[in-house]
Amino acid sequence: QVQLVESGGGLVQPGGSLRLSCAASGSFVSITAMAWYRQVPGKQRELVAHTTSGGTTNYVDGVKGRFTISTDNAKSTVYLQMNSLKPEDTAVYYCYGDIVIGRLQYGYWGQGTQVTVSS
Repeated sequence: QVQLVESGGGLVQPGGSLRLSCAASGSFVSITAMAWYRQVPGKQRELVAHTTSGGTTNYVDGVKGRFTISTDNAKSTVYLQMNSLKPEDTAVYYCYGDIVIGRLQYGYWGQGTQVTVSS
């Protein structure tokens, strides 16, 4: 059974930094892409950053230049380095992975981690 386990959320002051981690565990062939989403109550979950196994990265406009997505393939882990945090970054952050098992690809979600930016 494949699982994505997140860590690194918490409370931080405006202008501060946090690094989120998401580790994939279980039996799988490969990971083709990983991403971070976030969601606030009453709103749809939105894509924050995305990266592929080929090294392509994409960011939502509001985090460009502040957030960086990266991976450690040996550890099957994706990170989200968040700098210059703003109160509007407050949300539950979810990790997502496109993971190949056998000959098929499946989408998996992490359990979510709360990020609160407040003074």
